[in-house]
Amino acid sequence: MVRLVLFDIDGTLIHTGGAGVRAFAKVFSSEFNVADGFERLKFAGRTDLSLVREFFSFHQIPPTAQNFQRFFDRYVFWLDHILLQTRSHVCPGVWEFIQGLRTLPQPPLLGLLTGNIRLGAEIKLRHLNLWEVFEAGAFADDHEQRDQIAAIARSRGSRILGRELAGREVLVIGDTPLDILCARAIEAKCLAVATGGHPLAELELHQPDWAVNDLREITAEEAVGEPLQV
Repeated sequence: MVRLVLFDIDGTLIHTGGAGVRAFAKVFSSEFNVADGFERLKFAGRTDLSLVREFFSFHQIPPTAQNFQRFFDRYVFWLDHILLQTRSHVCPGVWEFIQGLRTLPQPPLLGLLTGNIRLGAEIKLRHLNLWEVFEAGAFADDHEQRDQIAAIARSRGSRILGRELAGREVLVIGDTPLDILCARAIEAKCLAVATGGHPLAELELHQPDWAVNDLREITAEEAVGEPLQV
C-alpha cells in the first residue's frame, strides 16, 4: 500500500501560462543583460538550478553562489508579478484525485517532488490555493539533480511517518519521462499524466505503472493499490 504520494508541479498539478519561463527570461535580460540562447533551454522535468547553470554556461557567466543568489532573488519577484497577469489553472482531475486520497481509509502523506526552488513552488501553488495541501517534499534548493531530490523527498516523508519507507510504498506523479526516471531511481511506483507537454504514447514508452491522459482517468484507490492489469 502506498503511504507517500509525491506530486510534480508544472504540467502535473498546475499550468501557469508560462509564468516561470517568462520570469526566467526577464531575470536573464534585466539582471545579466543576456537574452539570446534562451530558446535552447528545455524546461520540462528539469531543475531550476540546472537550467540557470546551463544558461550561465552559454554566456560564460561564472556559476558562483553569488550569481545563483542574484538570479533567484529576482526570479521570485518576477514570478509573483507575472503570475498576477497570467491565466493559470489547476490541471483536470487534480482536486478530485487529492480529495480521493484524503478520504481513503488509510490516507497517504501528500508531498511534492519538484525541480522548482521551494519559494518558487510556494508562489505558484499559493496562487491556486494548493500549497497547504502538501505536508512534505523536496525541491531544487535541496539538490540540483532530480534523482537526489526524489531520495530526499522519500527520506523526509519517512521521518514524518516515523519509519523508513520501501520504494513501492511511494508513488510519484509526473508529466515527463524524467519524472518516471526519478521515480525508478528510488524504486517508487509512478503514475504518468499527459497533462504537460508529453503525449500519452510517449510516456507509455517509459513504462510507468500507470499512464493516463489526466487524473480523471484513475481513482485514488487504484493509484495507491496495485497497478491494474490491462
